[in-house]
Amino acid sequence: MSIATSIENGICRIGFNRPDKKNAITAAMYQALADALVQGGKDEDVKVFLIHGTDDCFTAGNDLQDFLMNPPQGDASPVFQFLHAISTAEKPLVAAVSGRAVGVGTTLLMHCDMVYASEQSKFSMPFAQLGLCPEAASSYLFPALAGYQRAAEALLLGESFSASQAQEMGLVNRVLEADQVIAYALGQCSKLAALPSTSLRTTKMLMKKGNAKVIAERMAEEGIHFKALLNAPEAKAAFKAFLQKAA
Repeated sequence: MSIATSIENGICRIGFNRPDKKNAITAAMYQALADALVQGGKDEDVKVFLIHGTDDCFTAGNDLQDFLMNPPQGDASPVFQFLHAISTAEKPLVAAVSGRAVGVGTTLLMHCDMVYASEQSKFSMPFAQLGLCPEAASSYLFPALAGYQRAAEALLLGESFSASQAQEMGLVNRVLEADQVIAYALGQCSKLAALPSTSLRTTKMLMKKGNAKVIAERMAEEGIHFKALLNAPEAKAAFKAFLQKAA
């Protein structure tokens, strides 16, 4: 399966599992991610979510070939279902990142409560390079997190940055050796799962409440621009060049 899910000891693990394609995300995978978050949110046995990739890659972001064949059309599109689900999740979200986290692989982390990364991890948001604009409310969240200048450098140039830089910018809690990331993240999840669920959800709600409205509004605005840019000549040319290079 391209998205692997399991529930054990109160932890719902959601894993990108498409290593032959560097865990690139298809529309079907977005739907599976959204469903896992929604169903886990309703499941009393689930206390916390852990999102992770494979040993050498978190996710290469969108599968561009699939994305072009199944472009998002509205709020019911799988990608927007996922973005809504992760941005409104009431239970704690923990991420364990190994290897590359491209595009949405980086922006989804801004909605997680704790993020742990390997020393080899690389983060990038190459939206402008592809003729597109940021998504997942990252145009609001990343400047607030990292400061405007550092966010502008990452979002306008789209160049990759290291795990240590991500930690300096507040995107990552802790940088670990590659073979320790999952185990450490699971340990943190176990601590959360052992705590009273109501107090965890209430604490998270109070921390997130001040930004909830602006995040929803910015995500909707980004979606309008993203869909328009996706059909523009610049994006079509950039996608064509990328796919030819990857072939």
